[in-house]
Amino acid sequence: MVVAKAWILKKHFDGFPKTSDFDLKKIELPDLKDGELLLESVFLSVDPYMRPYSRRYMKEGDIMIGTQVARIVESKNPTFAVGAFVVGNKGWRTHFISDGKDLQLLPSNWPESLPKSLALGTVGMPGLTAYFGLLEVCKMKPGETVLVNAAAGAVGSVVGQLAKIGGCKVVGCAGSDDKVAYLKKIGFDEAFNYKTVKSLDEALSKASPDGYDCFFDNVGGEFACVAINQMKKYGRIAVCGAISQYNDSVPQKGPYLQLPMILKELQMEGFIVSRWNHRREEGLQALLKWVVEGKVKYHEQVTEGFENMPVAFMGMLKGENLGKAVVKV
Repeated sequence: MVVAKAWILKKHFDGFPKTSDFDLKKIELPDLKDGELLLESVFLSVDPYMRPYSRRYMKEGDIMIGTQVARIVESKNPTFAVGAFVVGNKGWRTHFISDGKDLQLLPSNWPESLPKSLALGTVGMPGLTAYFGLLEVCKMKPGETVLVNAAAGAVGSVVGQLAKIGGCKVVGCAGSDDKVAYLKKIGFDEAFNYKTVKSLDEALSKASPDGYDCFFDNVGGEFACVAINQMKKYGRIAVCGAISQYNDSVPQKGPYLQLPMILKELQMEGFIVSRWNHRREEGLQALLKWVVEGKVKYHEQVTEGFENMPVAFMGMLKGENLGKAVVKV
């Protein structure tokens, strides 16, 4: 009998999440049936989307949503061998049973030297978000200027590097001087700390006096309102996230975007990466190739211990992570 541990959403978040909103439970797993496999989570992901999705898609008492890299420890399914690694979407739990239909094996050409946790980050959902957001929503072209906020995060850091591979000038902003230094290290042309600049408007203008062709928005709120006024005519805006608003108890109000969008004839499109699930393999292989070649660099913020899942989640929402935040079980 395997006993799994799982983090439960005890109480819906009211404002910023608290440790008392979570509860750690033990779940006895049944014996495997034919066609099933038993897996143990090795790495678990904490991501910004979990904050708004928990309210929209979860009930109190549900296991917290999320993805993991898991190892197969027992198998009665001929498609999956014991010892293989997969990406699952089974939430915050140490062990689980699956029939395999909802699992994705790591690419067969995954190098042994590459951390398997990258399948939750640069060569996973966040990397794919950057890839398809830039190519299909922003439709970046060589010679253009791309702006990305939360640029030292799991998605933003990949956005900047892919834009450089695509022949663009890249401007990024982040919330600490260490993060700004990291952005310059991985090839951003311009980077600044939005918390210390006297004027966001002036900082954006100084970084690119001619304005921006593409804006990859992970933050929303006030930043987006200021940045939209710096867009070039016919600019494109990919709305990926709105982390500045996820913990608001009362929705933020204005300023409103219609006038600059009309006058500059901008295109603004929200997107969720699952739209391109049918092209997942294309994106993963491109990202994996660039990582192996050293063209896309990565940094992970690894928290040790399954018991620290809530702490890692709340730290990520506060912006304490550089790169992708993961938990090692």
